[in-house]
Amino acid sequence: MFYWLSFFKEDLSLFNLFKYQSFRTGGALFTSFILTLLLMPKLIKWLKSKQAEQPIRKCGPETHLSKAGTPTMGGLMILATGTISTLLWANVASPYIWVLLFAFLGTGLTGYWDDYTKLTRHSSDGIAGKTKLALQFVIAFLTCGSLMYLSEGQMSTSVAIPFFKNLFIDLGMFYIIFAMVVIVGASNSVNLTDGLDGLVSLPVIMCTLVFMVIAYLTGRTDYTSYLQIHYIAGAGEMAIMCGALIGATLGFLWFNAHPAKVFMGDTGSLALGGFLGAIAVATKHELILAVAGGIFVVEALSDIIQVGSYKLRHKRVFLMAPIHHHFEKLGWSETTVVVRFWIVSILLALLALSTLKLR
Repeated sequence: MFYWLSFFKEDLSLFNLFKYQSFRTGGALFTSFILTLLLMPKLIKWLKSKQAEQPIRKCGPETHLSKAGTPTMGGLMILATGTISTLLWANVASPYIWVLLFAFLGTGLTGYWDDYTKLTRHSSDGIAGKTKLALQFVIAFLTCGSLMYLSEGQMSTSVAIPFFKNLFIDLGMFYIIFAMVVIVGASNSVNLTDGLDGLVSLPVIMCTLVFMVIAYLTGRTDYTSYLQIHYIAGAGEMAIMCGALIGATLGFLWFNAHPAKVFMGDTGSLALGGFLGAIAVATKHELILAVAGGIFVVEALSDIIQVGSYKLRHKRVFLMAPIHHHFEKLGWSETTVVVRFWIVSILLALLALSTLKLR
């Protein structure tokens, strides 16, 4: 919306600022952050009045029993402020914005249905796993199909290889399956990471920051020429949505830091993961997501290994999965686990950004 003010720059030179994606990205970040700070206390109060309390697994770490009574579905605020800020600051004529919003809100609403089911059943079991996966794959299919349509020529079915100049592997029609797995995998991996106060927020912020930079750079011919990366017309607008979600997640972290006043729930974690998967596909940097989001990859793998080992050998590899609970069982305090995971996520984000130049 504010982008259109740049058309009146001849009447007031200040309006020229709204033409620049960097300015609007900053504006989106601060808008969603401030809105979240102002509105979250009201959402927490409303959730408590509806007794929207997070069901605590009895088999989990003993320290988590004290979290009983903490409201969940705080991710609703991330959905709201992230979307509002995006629509205010981005150029809504960009098809990329609408595709990313579809992936973000679609996976978020899937998570909301799961959270709501848990609350009504007063159980940690939500909707059937197959149902949730089916919905996610439908959303991913529509998202990937739209992004392939927006891509040009061979790029639409190719995967960029990090550390190499203009090296792509054309997957043909298998690409859509690959891209769908990226989106669904990212959505569920972020969801698995959301198990401790504040744990998932910073890795999401760092990962989104990486793709904010990538989206901005791939949308400019001068930078793509210098860095020898592929150019995607209009990709820069996606940086504005990245800024909006960084601000919303920062605002959420204000209330989710230990001891948490509210939990994100599947509503927020599935949405943020779905967005990260979608923007990785949109910018053709799918493999970079595995680097920047290495924390999410390890969390998902630990859960897969644990389940697979128990089914095949009737033995557990970890004391508890996902792996952040394993470290709790080893005696690490919740804050120690969170801060150390944050440190790793920062290092992985820096590594991911370095691939842009190391080619």
